[in-house]
Amino acid sequence: MTEPTWRDPSLPARLRAEALLAELTLEEKLSQLGSAWPGNDEISGNVAPMQEVFARGGSNGEHGVGHLTRVFGTAPVSATEGVDRIAALQREVVEGTRLRIPAIVHEECLTGFTTYGATVYPSPLACAATFDPGLVERMAAAIAEDMRSVGVHQGLSPVLDVVRDPRWGRVEETMGEDPYLVATMGTAYVRGLEDGGIIATLKHFVGYSASHAARNHAPVSIGPRELRDVLLPPFEMAIRDGGARSVMNAYVDLDGVPVAASDELLTTVLRQEWGFDGVVVSDYWAIPFLRTMHGVADTSGGAGALALAAGIDVELPHTLCYGKELLELVRCGDLAEQVVDRSVLRLLQQKAELGLLDPDWTPRPDAGADVDLDSARNRELARQLAERSVVLLGNDGTLPMAAESGHIAVVGPCADQPQAFLGCYSYPNHVLPRYPELDLGVDVPSLVTALRTEFPAARFTTKLGCPVSEPDTSGIADAVAAAKQADVCVAVVGDRSGMFGGGTSGEGCDAADLSLPGVQEQLLDELLATGTPVVVVVVSGRPYALGRHADRAAALVQAFLPGEEGGPAVAGVLSGRINPSGRLPVQLPRDPGGQPATYLHPPLGGNSQGISNLDPTPLFPFGHGLSFTEFRYERLRLSAQRVPTDGELSISVEIRNVGERAGEEVVQLYLRDVLAQVTRPVRQLAGYARVGLPAGGRARVTFRLHADRTNFTGTDLRRIVEPGTVEVFVGASVAELPCSGRFELTGPLRQVGPDRVLTTPAEVTVLSD
Repeated sequence: MTEPTWRDPSLPARLRAEALLAELTLEEKLSQLGSAWPGNDEISGNVAPMQEVFARGGSNGEHGVGHLTRVFGTAPVSATEGVDRIAALQREVVEGTRLRIPAIVHEECLTGFTTYGATVYPSPLACAATFDPGLVERMAAAIAEDMRSVGVHQGLSPVLDVVRDPRWGRVEETMGEDPYLVATMGTAYVRGLEDGGIIATLKHFVGYSASHAARNHAPVSIGPRELRDVLLPPFEMAIRDGGARSVMNAYVDLDGVPVAASDELLTTVLRQEWGFDGVVVSDYWAIPFLRTMHGVADTSGGAGALALAAGIDVELPHTLCYGKELLELVRCGDLAEQVVDRSVLRLLQQKAELGLLDPDWTPRPDAGADVDLDSARNRELARQLAERSVVLLGNDGTLPMAAESGHIAVVGPCADQPQAFLGCYSYPNHVLPRYPELDLGVDVPSLVTALRTEFPAARFTTKLGCPVSEPDTSGIADAVAAAKQADVCVAVVGDRSGMFGGGTSGEGCDAADLSLPGVQEQLLDELLATGTPVVVVVVSGRPYALGRHADRAAALVQAFLPGEEGGPAVAGVLSGRINPSGRLPVQLPRDPGGQPATYLHPPLGGNSQGISNLDPTPLFPFGHGLSFTEFRYERLRLSAQRVPTDGELSISVEIRNVGERAGEEVVQLYLRDVLAQVTRPVRQLAGYARVGLPAGGRARVTFRLHADRTNFTGTDLRRIVEPGTVEVFVGASVAELPCSGRFELTGPLRQVGPDRVLTTPAEVTVLSD
């Protein structure tokens, strides 16, 4: 028997998809746009928003299904059990339907493959603190290899939301407050997944992080300029330069229009302006939310029609709105079948690209049962990322601590809690709270455990002090007594990541202000009053206001949920085994109510010089991070003083390690548009490079800056490069810029589009004296 055209792997995926689309009935078409979450109706708990409300909804898949949801990520399974489960489900899908079309299997992978026993990498915010996109790409490639080996096709990551208010619970899932940092780090993550054969899913498109009062799912009221200049660029770069094949909508409404029903965003911007030809999937239950939360549809079918017409191709995690009611709307002519066809065609093309339509496709992957999801390679990557992510904020010389440190008191709610290092989408924090009988599935040393290994000759006293969030002060006296008797006190404070109020950071765990949770502020106050040197280690998913403690602490260390190797990484910084090189991807506020703010503001967003009594200057600026050595910047050179609005120039600077040990510096390039037709940021990151140098070593860092990198959205909402003066700054943070210069953009004002230059390449040349 001759195989149909759509089974022929030698033909282009698009042609195969068109051939298969022609074979499908309307019922089969709509079934391809739905999904199924097997086993979800048997569990309880906060894996996803409104999970229990919608758990038992959905179609039975009698005509097929587009996606299978979280086979590995719902209830604990071993790699072998998960592979068997996927194989059984795929056989059920194939053997129970006329054309035998397999489903795409998707999973979460924000901090690694979200399944039992898989490596827990640092949170995205910690990854951003490395300023090392190459290492992030290697991590994502390892995640892709593990997922692909067990039969998974699509990962629901990365998060490309740009932080606008650090009180938002999902700050830990982001890559910071600067659109260029988020774009470059996120694009590196996308490349790692996509090159490894896993479909990367960009989320949350768009505006989620700019919600009112930083509340999860709250409305968003921002102007089109902020949208286009701050929030959209990371998605654009990840699609154009990263090759992302999927996008997930944001839950929010943007100026009154839910993104899930926004033709302007999902079709005009995403597809017509940017040329995206992949598949848009809904965030979980975002389509029924059009009826239940947003009030823009009165039936499930009506919600489905709005979303499909706007450009959401596949409904996740169940089929609630792309089912029978929507079928009737198409049959009666209220929704054109061509709208259904365009989405089905996109999905079928992806299935062809994944090999799911090939005649030799099998439901069982080759390597699945034997894969080690927390391999030595994975842990080595997790270690490197964790070590490069730790930020030394302040130090009076107490760090590094001597090998013979005598008596060390380690106190605080995060001191002896391994899960303190893990993000909200890590399997131990995301799913395992429902299974208290199980261990974490991976080895995660607490900081106390890591310090005992790091300082084998020291004597340790460990006290809780207080819980993370409960107002219980009963343990503070014991912690203070331990600190008084010690030579040095390590106070470990911060977050416990969770979901929907089950933690102090994470999805649905928003903060009223930026004080440390619970009574941790009181614990620090009393510890710092003892006279014992106190090293404050903050392990958190967001920046907290440390202004009242900073001057009294012997040292301040920030770790943004650094993953399973976080304990040894922090301990290594405290001992000096690791020379810290992490840099802040978000500024740290001075006062809990003095924010929200980010460094990316026009003049009126900064110190108002007497106009207001409130000073928003942060305690530690964006890009800040200290080292145990010292770097000196000098000899800034610009290759041209006048550059056409379609030209480019080179900006070079020399950096020298003038300290006594090897170290790594993150060289940062900032620009300022002196005069523009709209207000522009005081400083904006335009490039960066991580440079490692031995003691006494020096290097030249050369940035190749195209005029396109000065673009912005003008008064008429066109994206332009405008002639005028541009100031250039190079240094170690947005507030430490010892080298500066300027150049003139000359010629006509120029409109630019999606083909503009998006990046600023940097070249590092080691110099000899």
